[in-house]
Amino acid sequence: MLAVRGLGKTVSTAVEKLNLLHDIEFSLPAGASLAIVGSSGSGKSTLLALLAGLDQASRGQITLAGKDLGSLNEDQRAELRGQISGFVFQSFQLLPELSALENTMLPLELAGKKDASTRATEWLERVGLSHRLAHTPRQLSGGEQQRVALARAFASSPKILFADEPTGSLDAATGTAIADLLFQLNTETQTTLVLVTHDEKLAARCGWQLRLSAGTQLEFSKAPSPSTGKTPE
Repeated sequence: MLAVRGLGKTVSTAVEKLNLLHDIEFSLPAGASLAIVGSSGSGKSTLLALLAGLDQASRGQITLAGKDLGSLNEDQRAELRGQISGFVFQSFQLLPELSALENTMLPLELAGKKDASTRATEWLERVGLSHRLAHTPRQLSGGEQQRVALARAFASSPKILFADEPTGSLDAATGTAIADLLFQLNTETQTTLVLVTHDEKLAARCGWQLRLSAGTQLEFSKAPSPSTGKTPE
């Protein structure tokens, strides 16, 4: 599903060039889950943006679902994202004037799905929000807003889901509940999951971990099983 070779990202300032990422290399099979971990400023979100095709690499190659992102222009990358990718963000990214149902329907409507309302309703019911369809984000708690974001992400049946600190703005109990739901849906749909987190407990729930420090890849390895302490086969 995802292969990275010699990936680097450099940006220029008025006084110097900053190397944000250096020689990142890994591959991830379809249906797997990957946690990108590291301290603040290690390059986690920069890497996620590159993997999702939201930004362009300075060097190296990213192959996503068989497509070389470096060979695609901005419109082609956007088309690919619409076809195969889902997104969940720390700040939820819900449109404040739209209801939960309308927020969930929006990407389906943009993709021309005629059953957008039915699919969105089914997914909101699936995440436990059947009683909140008409509520706007300001009428929902943080956990409920993230449930809407999960419903919106999964409703389009993505092949890969990118999540940037999906529990970062939630309290511990709510964050755990959202993480449980995220991994439950990921298992049920067999969607490939790539998430950025500073939470080691959340990272340990993923099958693979990629650890960064100052833009450098320290390791890419299978994560220990949280239930047995053993490395999954």
